[in-house]
Parts: sequence; structure tokens; C-alpha cells
Amino acid sequence: MQLHEYTSFDGLGLAQLLRTGAVSATELYDAAVRACAAVNPQLNAVVELWPADVAAIDSTVSTAAFAGVPFLIKDVAVTMAGQRSEAGSRLGAGHVAALDSHLMTQFRQAGLVTFGRTSTPEMAFATTTEPVLYGATRNPWNVNLSAGGSSGGAAAAVAAGIVPLAHATDAAGSIRVPAASTGLFGLKPSRGRVSNGPAIDEIFSGLGVQLGVSRTVRDSATLLDAVQGILPGEPYVTSAPGHSWLSQVAVAPGKLRIGVQRAACNGAHPVAAVNSALDASVRLLEGLGHHVEEVKPALGVSWEAFVHANASIWCANLVPWIDALAQESGRGVSLDTLEPATLACYRHGQAVSAVDFVAALDVRNTVTRHAGAVFGQYDVLLTPTMPDLPWQLGRYCEDEYKLDGLGWTARLFEHSPYTPLANVAGLPAMSVPLAQSPDGLPIGMQFMAGYAKDGVLLRLAGQLERTAPWLPRRPPVWAGN
Repeated sequence: MQLHEYTSFDGLGLAQLLRTGAVSATELYDAAVRACAAVNPQLNAVVELWPADVAAIDSTVSTAAFAGVPFLIKDVAVTMAGQRSEAGSRLGAGHVAALDSHLMTQFRQAGLVTFGRTSTPEMAFATTTEPVLYGATRNPWNVNLSAGGSSGGAAAAVAAGIVPLAHATDAAGSIRVPAASTGLFGLKPSRGRVSNGPAIDEIFSGLGVQLGVSRTVRDSATLLDAVQGILPGEPYVTSAPGHSWLSQVAVAPGKLRIGVQRAACNGAHPVAAVNSALDASVRLLEGLGHHVEEVKPALGVSWEAFVHANASIWCANLVPWIDALAQESGRGVSLDTLEPATLACYRHGQAVSAVDFVAALDVRNTVTRHAGAVFGQYDVLLTPTMPDLPWQLGRYCEDEYKLDGLGWTARLFEHSPYTPLANVAGLPAMSVPLAQSPDGLPIGMQFMAGYAKDGVLLRLAGQLERTAPWLPRRPPVWAGN
């Protein structure tokens, strides 16, 4: 199979080739390895490849949705038995997972052939991917720019054609930010749809969820079909609907009430190119018959209180995670094993009292209630995914050693101020690659819906993909060239 052929299909397209006998799973795996070799030296998106059992691949059950489709998992939150899981950190370097997490089991049952892991910032605590352990991941659209984070390695790998879709996580925008940065579709599902178990009950106290990034809406919808569902004892349960998510992609969304938020909740306005893209998206939506009007939704608390609460939740959760890695590795917690910002967040977390943590959860409740009121008025909230175009590598981490844990969290939220609301409130949200800047950089638009209204987003995404297709766009770094 030639690379230009391999990269021309999405995941479901490759699976269909396998089912018809046009290609074998071994050929698909071989093409993915060659695609990685062709572009990863320029991108540093994939940090490790794993040999696949060719015999097992060729015996993959052909009825599985993604039978034989090459796949990559992020270096955090999901574990594959016998393979390294290092959380992008020198502290966790060399750690080998003993068991498959439930999500990994579901990936296998979906027919996905996982053959490596993608880069993440240390402990997934940034919206860029520039860890000390493996170095910066570069954007396929311009290798001097960030691919976003924390699923930057996954996004760069998919955007460059190594795989058609890849695992990703999202606790403050980590699916949507890299999707917007690299021209992909990224869906963050509602809280409680996908299990983090059995070793983890909730990521960052319910703020984090898992799914993936893809080049087509139908791949993300099918991935959600494959991995939704819970284990006994889950802290959050959001029941599956009576239909498949894939079926919703082809369903007309009807006339939606869409609120447009131009300025972020911290008062930031999008740069000119992003603002123009937002205007064009509004015209597109109006042309499709939707009712669109500008709104200024309230968080219910000040931006400073919002950031402070998130810093308390995030940093407090870091402490036992880092302590466990230190105990397992036998390494000390210091600047020799952690990056300055991560160590600062660890120290901040150690200082968070039980009372502080309960106060942060109270802020979460206030914000969630205000978000619920917004979606009593509107079906969908539209914002830019990011207020700016992708940053130059190195900019995000400038002077990080001067910041404490609250300051680092504030930097993360200021970089992507539109995305964290969905995590705090547990809402579904997606980044759709509807536009490009005058010099060809991707611009994503974020759509958010009410709790458990993932189907509203997928129906709208399908309509937008049919009306303004983005799949033909190719970055300069492309495995199919």
C-alpha cells in the first residue's frame, strides 16, 4: 500500500478496505510505520513505536468498527499492559504498565491496532507539548509553531497522516486546543460517558475526560460508540442513548438557537484572523438556517476566582500522582525530575487545605449552574476555540521558573480561555476546523452544548463537514506527499 493511498482514507475508510479484502491489516500496519518514519523526525509527535503481533493483526475480527486500523495512545491516562506509560516526565521515565486500563480494552475490542504512544507535556499540565523528557512536538502546518496540548503529539500525528485518529484527553481543552492548532476535529464528550478506570476513578476531580482527535466527524463519533460505557463503581454515569453516535452525523440538526461568545470570560478578544473566522462561521450558520445571536455568558464568579479554584483542584490532584511516581521510581521530587512549572504546581497542591478544596468544588458548582442556565436559552454556544493562532515554540514556557502553581495555571487558562468552562461544567464541546488564516494556519471554532447533548454537536458537526469540508486540506508536513 502506497502512503498516498493510506493517508487518503479516514479510519472507517481503512477498515472498509480491510473488510472487502482490498488490503490486509499487516499492510495497514506497515503503512503506518512508514508514515511515521516519513514525518515524525520533523514533528517529534510519536515518542515510541511498539512491534505489533502480525499474526494477531491479520486475525482481527473484521466486524469491529476499526478492524485493523493503526492507532496511537497518549502517554497519559490510558495504559497498555507491558508498555511504558511515563506521563511525559523524567520522574516517570521507564514506568511500565502492568495492566490494560478499561479504555485500552475497549480500543482493542474496536479493532484498533495500537502501535505506539504520543507525546504529552509533563503530567498533561499545559496546552502546549514541549516536555523536557522528549522535547517539543512541532506543528505540521509550520514546524516552528506549537501543535497545542496537552494532546499535541496525538494531534500532530493525525494531522500529518501517521494515523487517521488517535487517543486524546481533555481536562481544560486538551482535545480541542491541539485540534484547533492542527486543523482537526476534536470532540470532548460529556462527563461520565467514557471510563477512566479501573485505576483512576476521575481525572482532576471530574474535569478530565478521554476520547480522541480525528480528521473526520464520523471517526470521532464511531470512537465514542466504541468506548462509551462504564465499569461498576464509576463516580459519574452518563447513559448511552438508544442510537449510535455515528448515525447522528448524517442527521440534520434542525434549526438551532446558537449563542455566539466573542470575548472570552477573562475579557480577551480574538486576534483579527480569528475574529474574521468567527464572523465567517456565523454567516455559514445563518446560511444553514440557524438562529444566531451574540451573547455574554457569565461564569457566576470572577475570572480570578475561576482560575484559583481550578488551580486548587488541579494542583491538589497532582500531589498523590507525583508522590506515587516518585515511590515507584525511587526518584526524588526535585528539579532533577520535574520541570519548574510542574514542581511549582506540586508545591501549590501541597498547600491546598481540605477547606480550600471544598471551596473550589463550590466554585465548580456555581459555574456549572450558570452554564446550565445558558443552555436553557440556547442549544449551542459558539466561540473561537483559541483567541490566537498557534504560538511559536518556546513562547509558552518563557520564564516558567518565575511562576508559582497559581501563576502557571493562570497562564494555561489565559492561553485557552474559551475551553475550560466545558470541563468544569462537564459539558460536551468540540473544535471544528472551519477556517484558515491568510497565511494558511488552521483556525478552529468551538461549539458547546448542554449536558449529555453530545448528539446535538455531532449532528451540527456533520452538517458543517458536508457544507464546508476540511478533509482536502493538507499541511506541508504530510506523510502522503
